[in-house]
Amino acid sequence: MAKVTDIVLWDKPGEKVLLLGNQAIARGALEGNIAVFAAYPGTPSSELTDTMAMVAKKTGVYMEYSTNEKVAFETALSASWSGLRAMTAMKHVGLNVAMDSFMTVTYMGVIGGFVVMVADDPSMWSSQNEQDTRAIAKFANVPILEPSSVQEAKDMVKYAFEISEKYGQMVILRTTTRTSHMRGDVVLGELPEEIKLAKRKFGNFKKNPERFVDIPAFQRKKHAWLLETIEKYRKEFNNSPFNWIEGDGKVGIIAPGLAYAYVKEALAWLGVEDVRILKLGTPFPVPYGLLEKFLDGLEKVLIVEELEPVVEEQVKAWAYDKGLSIPIHGKDLVPRVFEMTTRRAVTAIAKFLGLETPVNFEELDEKYEKVKTMVPPRPPSLCPACPHRNTFYAIRRAATPKAIFPSDIGCYTLGVLPPLKTVDTTIAMGGSIGVAHGLSVALNGSVAEEQRKTGKEKKIIVATIGDSTFFHTGLPALANAIYNRSNVVIVVLDNLVTAMTGDQPNPGTGETPHGPGKQIKIEEVAKAMGADYVAVVDPYDIKAVERTIKEAIAVEGVSVVVARRVCALYRIGQLRREGKQWPLYQVNEEKCTGCKICINAYGCPAIYWDAEKKKAKIDPTICWGCGGCAQVCPFDAFEKVREGEL
Repeated sequence: MAKVTDIVLWDKPGEKVLLLGNQAIARGALEGNIAVFAAYPGTPSSELTDTMAMVAKKTGVYMEYSTNEKVAFETALSASWSGLRAMTAMKHVGLNVAMDSFMTVTYMGVIGGFVVMVADDPSMWSSQNEQDTRAIAKFANVPILEPSSVQEAKDMVKYAFEISEKYGQMVILRTTTRTSHMRGDVVLGELPEEIKLAKRKFGNFKKNPERFVDIPAFQRKKHAWLLETIEKYRKEFNNSPFNWIEGDGKVGIIAPGLAYAYVKEALAWLGVEDVRILKLGTPFPVPYGLLEKFLDGLEKVLIVEELEPVVEEQVKAWAYDKGLSIPIHGKDLVPRVFEMTTRRAVTAIAKFLGLETPVNFEELDEKYEKVKTMVPPRPPSLCPACPHRNTFYAIRRAATPKAIFPSDIGCYTLGVLPPLKTVDTTIAMGGSIGVAHGLSVALNGSVAEEQRKTGKEKKIIVATIGDSTFFHTGLPALANAIYNRSNVVIVVLDNLVTAMTGDQPNPGTGETPHGPGKQIKIEEVAKAMGADYVAVVDPYDIKAVERTIKEAIAVEGVSVVVARRVCALYRIGQLRREGKQWPLYQVNEEKCTGCKICINAYGCPAIYWDAEKKKAKIDPTICWGCGGCAQVCPFDAFEKVREGEL
């Protein structure tokens, strides 16, 4: 059976294959003759980044895992300025990190085709908000494409490169969790010879300070260019292969992106055929020429789109300017929160057309509420043998629950849940250190101040941040805390991989898709910055971690503790592939007193309660041998029954 990466590289034009949305986008980038790809992984965009990493050497594409989205954006942008086709990818909140450069570059434009893939997350399946990138594109006056299928996800990339070069502006390709993660048939196109020959492409940067230097004198005249350019895209999109009118009737529905697929399914379910549909693959700018043709003769219109009324506002503004009195519905019938579903589309269209829904959804909701109480809850949990669990356990013991625990974005955010409860705040990547410093200033005062709290009066603040996040946006906050003489403990949870998004490398690993990079040690960075206390500990030695945290708390200033142990899930995968065993523990029932400390304070998912025997037990199928249970049990009831590698 062919691997997905092999299929992405197939030189079989016309062949129909099954691909994930993100994998199809990677294929589209190759068909578009991409030269440079740079990204920071973030769900739901990560599979695109990982696919590009796996095919980079075989295609002559330069690919890098950048330290954050801003750096990735600037890396790809510079390739475009050198005349190469380039692409960057990120999740929607990653665009916030890149926004400073992104907004400035809208005035400067690009040379080689430059595609910015942004994966939104309606319903926040793995994100802290559900911001709509289409609204940002409208605000920035940057054209944005939105596929309605996996096939379009592939085809739009090449198209985006072409129109980016044609008008000299970057183009956003906006997906959602469903678009990125759904699978569908894709008809492969031609691969360029350079891609097939794995020929590395090099560009040529021509100096042009008036274009590439953003001083006010140079930038002022470019705002008009930006506004003129977006209108050129509007005209271009009148003939875009991703926009069309279908069906006929006196009522119309406008459906951008994946909403088109939901609308088609809803209409089929409702048994409605006499509806005119404007399918849009370009939610901004809306092509007014095509819109005018669509609206001609209609009695009313419904706009079905996820999240913000981006298309609705454009359509209503144009209709008002044209003096049209046609009723236009949108967010009065379609919810503004959470992702689109067939039910939502059916409900909105039924109300719009004055029809009954084919299913009594309220009755289904009532049945669901009854059944829900019968299903045992399954909250997310840190993996068995996760080093973060041991670190959190030690932090809680050393600092006591009275301490404040700012944390960050990563799988370790699960430390907010019982029984660990060692996460009090999270806001954004790198936010833990900034919040910790702010709390230190607000509650204790700076070490530089004469009037500050010390000793028992001092509020203990222990921040946690992952290794990849530390390099992403933790460095400026650490510099700020040290410079302003903060009084905090910062624990870097270094599991030697960017684990939550799929085990990607980062500067702490020293690995790159093209071979060995240069490993950067977090503790050396902290020392060079001037931290008052720096230590490295192994989370699998809980007592040592607890002792070190206590030492760090006693320091007046910024303490940095690096808790380093490879991600357990990553490690187990390696051991399985190598055919090796890991240690295994079991409970000695004679020693177990049923105190439940292992469950109520430690909380490893491999440990469960035997209600009949009133003893703790270990599920051997998910015990990964860290030995943390043996360290937290006050009665030595956990015993190693199999040796193995850690």
